[in-house]
Amino acid sequence: MEPVLSVRGLRTCFYGDNHEVRAVDGISYDLHAGKTLAVVGESGSGKSVHALSILRLLPEPPAKIVSGEIIFAGRDLLKLGRQDMRAIRGNRIAMIFQEPMSSLNPVLKVGEQIAEAIILHQKASPQAAWAKAVDLLKKVGIPHASERSNDFPHQFSGGMRQRAMIAIALSCEPDVLIADEPTTALDVTIQAQILELMKDLQKEYKMAIVLITHNIGVVAEMADDIAVMYAGRQVEAAGVSALFKDPQHPYTRGLLNSIPSIYACKERLEAIPGTPPELTREFPGCPFVPRCPVAMERCQTQDPPQFHLANGRMSNCWHQEAQSQERRHRYKAATES
Repeated sequence: MEPVLSVRGLRTCFYGDNHEVRAVDGISYDLHAGKTLAVVGESGSGKSVHALSILRLLPEPPAKIVSGEIIFAGRDLLKLGRQDMRAIRGNRIAMIFQEPMSSLNPVLKVGEQIAEAIILHQKASPQAAWAKAVDLLKKVGIPHASERSNDFPHQFSGGMRQRAMIAIALSCEPDVLIADEPTTALDVTIQAQILELMKDLQKEYKMAIVLITHNIGVVAEMADDIAVMYAGRQVEAAGVSALFKDPQHPYTRGLLNSIPSIYACKERLEAIPGTPPELTREFPGCPFVPRCPVAMERCQTQDPPQFHLANGRMSNCWHQEAQSQERRHRYKAATES
């Protein structure tokens, strides 16, 4: 089955006075209808910038998409004009932004903000758009939706504002939904409700979802596949169950080891030492070297390529080459004997 969205070698940089910030330095994946891809990593790893690059919402300058392809419906989004991109953005590819209070317009009623997208993209009358807005608020679980559609964002709780953002994103029944930290700043019970709502709506609309998060528990609950980012780079990609069972990159292992567990009572959690590198400087080798417990001399001087493994897995680590050679030697020895 053809992917609904394909990202190939995406690189996005920010330019300032005599410096370049490589915010996204090569990410590739295929996203299929009805599936969820989680993009994870520390703050500043490039997760949100990659999403804004897909929708071309970054200000140019200082940002610039330097290279890559974003294929949707047979077209490269990076080659489309502004009008063509506006027809796709919010219509066929929608986004739930990280902070609903700052994303919603404080001086417009919630119902008006949902209806606005319907009028723009579906050419509906104001009356029909308002009726659909109320229906969407009901669908995302807002009580007394007809009355609450006349409220302003500050009259909604945090969980209700996030539901309103989901209603706006779903107003045109998009093919792809990008959810940027959709449960940030919500309490645990509301988080669970929002995630369950997203799963139900995904089944109903058959959407593909790109889920951006740093919460590994959310990944386990929601995702089919996972892409791990570090310092703007994609360092590992795999199916969720395969990655949780056998992470290949040292950074991924560090992330998983730092998760609290009720089954493993430890006095202290295992932390990844150090801090992420400055993205304004050149990396002669792997950017994870200063924090990596298994770094080799080669890692400090040579940038590791993407090693493609079995079952569609990928790891950006020199140890994969050593492991591949060891497997080949074992196979050769077994066949010769």
